[in-house]
Amino acid sequence: MKAAFVFATAIAMTWSSSGWAQAQPIGGKPATAATKAANAAVLNELPFNDKSDFEDAQRGLVAKPDTLTIRNAKGDVVWDLEAYKQYIGVDKPAPDTVNPSLWRNAQLTMQHGLFKVSDRIYQVRGFDLSNVTFVQGNTGWIVLDPLISEETAKAAYEFVTKHLGSRPVVAVVYSHSHIDHYGGVRGVVNEADVKSGKIKIFAPEGFTVHAVSENVIAGNAMGRRAVYMYGALLPRNDRGGVNGGLGQTVSTGTAGLIVPSDIIGKTGTEVTVDGVKMVFQMTPGTEAPAEMNTFFPQFKGMWMAENTTNTMHNILTLRGAQVRDALKWSSYLNETIDTYGKDVEFKFQAHHWPMWGNAKIIDYWKKQRDLYKYTHDQSVNLMNKGYT
Repeated sequence: MKAAFVFATAIAMTWSSSGWAQAQPIGGKPATAATKAANAAVLNELPFNDKSDFEDAQRGLVAKPDTLTIRNAKGDVVWDLEAYKQYIGVDKPAPDTVNPSLWRNAQLTMQHGLFKVSDRIYQVRGFDLSNVTFVQGNTGWIVLDPLISEETAKAAYEFVTKHLGSRPVVAVVYSHSHIDHYGGVRGVVNEADVKSGKIKIFAPEGFTVHAVSENVIAGNAMGRRAVYMYGALLPRNDRGGVNGGLGQTVSTGTAGLIVPSDIIGKTGTEVTVDGVKMVFQMTPGTEAPAEMNTFFPQFKGMWMAENTTNTMHNILTLRGAQVRDALKWSSYLNETIDTYGKDVEFKFQAHHWPMWGNAKIIDYWKKQRDLYKYTHDQSVNLMNKGYT
């Protein structure tokens, strides 16, 4: 437990104080003629008239906060969606300084609030880079991936309580070893309740080792690079911070870890918590070194962790996380299709918005699988031909 304390303290120091100063005003440059032409060309390359993603991103809205600025105990802002609202709107065309595809993604990830995904499954989106999911059990909530920061996770839980009633958290699932999927855990549970066995935390085999290697051993360097990678300190305007791909940007609150109580190591492992059955699919070496998907057979829903997102995910992240194995990634997606494809009716994940309908989901999974397989195969092909 001493090691766990040191680990949590190191994470909190890394993410709360390593360069998270207030952004200094800087002047962005106007788009050059070449940038304008390149961005304009994108409008003819992609199907911008297809609004189905917007329909999915807005589906099931239960409530949206009037404002969304989250502060820490000192009063410092750790998450502020209001700054983005001033210039990003669903009906606003992309400015000539921003790639239209990135602008569209920003418009989609601005669809924030509390959403009903299906019977007894809810998501809070737009309170951090990642989503937090609340699965309703017989007496309480099972929380999937409690965001980056304690403050944002707490705000999300309070928002759920406000609109769906008071329920305790009975379990937490960490999908994988990246900090945006567990760092806010203390905002939804008390560590003493985990130590006593009152609350269980499930995680994939290897989770703690890889979380430590990324956020403690290389924590300071990774934290600094994340600031650059996500543009966390850029001013919020069309010449500064627009979108981080998986969400608007990263929160800058207090991140930590409660060591998981239950480790999942085998695909097909079944666990029932508070009347909710979960079936785990292990996917090590995909988007993270330790990762797992979760199928909810009662609801016919597949939680894809971060193994699918509504973008092409990076293989090598700029912050320096372990390089993804695109071949393994595609193989596990194929396993997802073979194992759960006949039963799934909706899929949801730790970033972006869900998708409904079996045929639509299978088509999407196949395209995601082929995307990573193609990336791997063509890299090997060109490497063998002498390209570098």
